[in-house]
Amino acid sequence: MSPPVQDTNIYTERPLYIYDLPSELIETLTLQTTASRTLEASDEIEEKPTTRNLNEDGLPTSLSCALCKASFRDLKQLPPIDEATFVQKIGELDESISGSDSSESEEDNENGNDTTLSALLKRQARLAQQDEEGTKIMQKKRGPGNAPMYWLTSPKLPDGMGLGLYKAILSEAEQQTAEKELVTTLKRKQIQPTQVKHSGNRQQLTSGPIDPHFFLCMIGGGHFAAAIIGLAPEVRKGPGGVEERHAVVKAHKTFHRYTTRRKQGGSQSANDNAKGNAHSVGSSIRRANEAALVVDIRNLLAEWKQMIDTAELIFIRATGSQNRHTLFGPYEGQVMTSKDKRLRGFPFSTRRATQNELIRAFQELTRAKVEKLIEEEPEKPVSMTPKAQPKKDVPVKPTAEQEEALLHTSQLQNLIRRSKAPGVLLYLKKNNLSANLTFYPPNQGTNHHAPTPLHLAASQNAAAVVAALLTKAGADPTVQNADSKVAYDIAGDSKTHDAFRIARYALGDQAINWNAAHVPSAISQEEADARHKQEQANTESAEAERRKADLARIRQEEEEREVGKIEKKAGTGKTLGAVPEKTWIEKNEEDLRGLSPEMRQRLERERRARAAEARMKALAGGK
Repeated sequence: MSPPVQDTNIYTERPLYIYDLPSELIETLTLQTTASRTLEASDEIEEKPTTRNLNEDGLPTSLSCALCKASFRDLKQLPPIDEATFVQKIGELDESISGSDSSESEEDNENGNDTTLSALLKRQARLAQQDEEGTKIMQKKRGPGNAPMYWLTSPKLPDGMGLGLYKAILSEAEQQTAEKELVTTLKRKQIQPTQVKHSGNRQQLTSGPIDPHFFLCMIGGGHFAAAIIGLAPEVRKGPGGVEERHAVVKAHKTFHRYTTRRKQGGSQSANDNAKGNAHSVGSSIRRANEAALVVDIRNLLAEWKQMIDTAELIFIRATGSQNRHTLFGPYEGQVMTSKDKRLRGFPFSTRRATQNELIRAFQELTRAKVEKLIEEEPEKPVSMTPKAQPKKDVPVKPTAEQEEALLHTSQLQNLIRRSKAPGVLLYLKKNNLSANLTFYPPNQGTNHHAPTPLHLAASQNAAAVVAALLTKAGADPTVQNADSKVAYDIAGDSKTHDAFRIARYALGDQAINWNAAHVPSAISQEEADARHKQEQANTESAEAERRKADLARIRQEEEEREVGKIEKKAGTGKTLGAVPEKTWIEKNEEDLRGLSPEMRQRLERERRARAAEARMKALAGGK
């Protein structure tokens, strides 16, 4: 009997970058057309709801809530919305005015078990468990053709595991030929990385002027973030001397303006279109900020026009007609068009528009997913012979302990995904829960990959939650998931890795077997901050060099245009290099340009006074 294949594999120890796959792995890849990824709770299955109580647009017409069973007389003359819009509006309510990634609030922490929110979450978890079988059938009916990812297999990977990549990173032509030439396309897309020396200088290994990059942009709720990210990864030495690949941000910019109506939601322009213009001070400020935000965004797009025009793909998240009009116009000198074949949406859910969210989205797009696959069962032919209808299985009612475990799992996972470290600690303390608890149901969905709070925090790159669980809640970093991986193994960025090493420095080597937890040598918070500052300085230095080069190019183009104008004048018979003298009106306008109204009036009074004095002297001299 042959020994079982171990889950630990050199190709699953670190994230695989689509554009820099190991050569020995890519040579053995084959497209798997009859398999799909294991169904997880985080998978987005965008299936339409049942046709019951739906209108022709697919929107619900029933005036009742399917979750809490509450009914309503009317909708206050407001149109119904679909699920995607509802999720977006709920997300906007959670956004703070600062524009940061997250905000801490005592109100965002846990409520008691007897609150309405807890009751709704408990009912939602129970309904999700009852409908699990129906969801699997829905996924199978959808089939691999409509899935957002391609899946490949290789003998180099553990048994039952597949390597997935998003279809969105391929062009339309590449998607049409993917069934036959996907592996060939992947080979063609491989790019040699950029090596970083100890001095911080980059050594580019690729030759020629080719510099492929993506343009990513998010806009919503007064937040705007855009970035140009190169596809050639930057290789740095990570913990233990292991090479880590990092995204190279060639340019980035974020804007925030106060445009949304606090505690009411929605933009000021949307409220004006629905109810007419309000006349409050706040509404005037929001209108002015909306206009200023449009100007800032379009000026930035014009500044980045060359990089946007040469981008391989363009990823945009812009919900709402106003946001799409800001980007795609039409307006004079517009940079992007909605008919651009490079245009893509993000094939996964995204959070508030920030630079960190753009980098996370880029990593999600360009990192290969190594997951277990399930074979699709062939459809059985329909028999014309009538059969007796089997009795429907009555769903087993969960016990009180299972309902409580489902509630704790739902609440904790929600807090961890939002990186609410104080909320996680408070919830564990209020409910007398261990930081090493196992999520329920075990080994199902995301609980297979992240069965404990520490695993989930590491997989979500929530460094603050990792640090809190280790140093304050007493989480055990040696606990393994179903794939025999500890929490440190599934962390995706250097900040999260550093959180484990800082915890080792704070707790010491006596209390925990850090070698079994795969955590490298300890570092202090100061050392980690210094390294992050150095990385940020390298990024800012590269940005400064790029801006300097762009400025030099613009100056050169201006000089060339001026030389062309002078040569054109010389060809018409005028003196070479001659500059026409300004008229009195032009001089007057130039003097008044940039002055306040009060200064302009004072200057005009002085000019009139001097002119009157000159006339009086002329009259006196004539006598």
